[in-house]
Amino acid sequence: MKIKFGPAGNSESFYAQGFKSSLEMPKWLHEMGLDAYEYSCGRGVKISDDSAQILGEEAKKWGIQLSVHSPYFSNLATPDSERQEKSIGYIMQAVHAASVMGASRVVVHMGGAGKITRAEGITLSKALVHRTLAKMDEEGYGHITLCIETMGKVNQLGTVAETLDVCSIDERLLPVFDFGHINSREQGSLKTAADFAKVLDEAEKKLGADRAKIMHVHFSKIEYTHMGEKRHLTFADQEYGPEFEPLGEVFYQRNYTPVIICESAGTMAEDALYMKQAYQKIKERLA
Repeated sequence: MKIKFGPAGNSESFYAQGFKSSLEMPKWLHEMGLDAYEYSCGRGVKISDDSAQILGEEAKKWGIQLSVHSPYFSNLATPDSERQEKSIGYIMQAVHAASVMGASRVVVHMGGAGKITRAEGITLSKALVHRTLAKMDEEGYGHITLCIETMGKVNQLGTVAETLDVCSIDERLLPVFDFGHINSREQGSLKTAADFAKVLDEAEKKLGADRAKIMHVHFSKIEYTHMGEKRHLTFADQEYGPEFEPLGEVFYQRNYTPVIICESAGTMAEDALYMKQAYQKIKERLA
């Protein structure tokens, strides 16, 4: 296996070049030199089975590994039973779309604790994920991996420790380390290779090295305030970070093979390609 790089959603340049449909993305990404694509269902699963199937066929043809981002509406920590059912429903819709298009991973946001404590929120999150996995098995989607994402705002659940805690309940779960989110909620904590290594150490300790090595990764530079994430930037930003190169070094030294998805604002494919090229230079330098 090797590290795969790609964007979440479609770059502005994709549309500027006259393309209109996400079904054209796999070929476009392949021609750029990329090999992953995260299809976003953040505002709801609107893709038809027919389109999902075509996207999957195109991805297979052009060597693009697909993942799906489930709707933002889901909240793993809600104590409200009706909202729990809705959250499971949103995730299941994304799981179904992923299965039809041949994607193996579905990314899930944890949500907020609201009026309950963070500890209660994590307990509820674990129970909801457990129920979702049971439903996936029941409906024949056991081959799909749920990936639980670290979150960027201080008042949201999804610190590194909380995310790993939820992932620890079942071996089929993987963490999504969104390093822009981690850097935002920790006020610029990720600067050196040692800073990134410390985060990966936590994953290895909690989940074991084998699972940590194949984690899902989101990477972008993000503007933040004392409350955490404010807005996604592009790699042109020199102020907020984080930078990819120190992380790339640690990935190479530890022989990690994650899928790395870029969530830059408008330049996600271009910045994904920057990371791929930077990683190639790291390999040549450290080999």
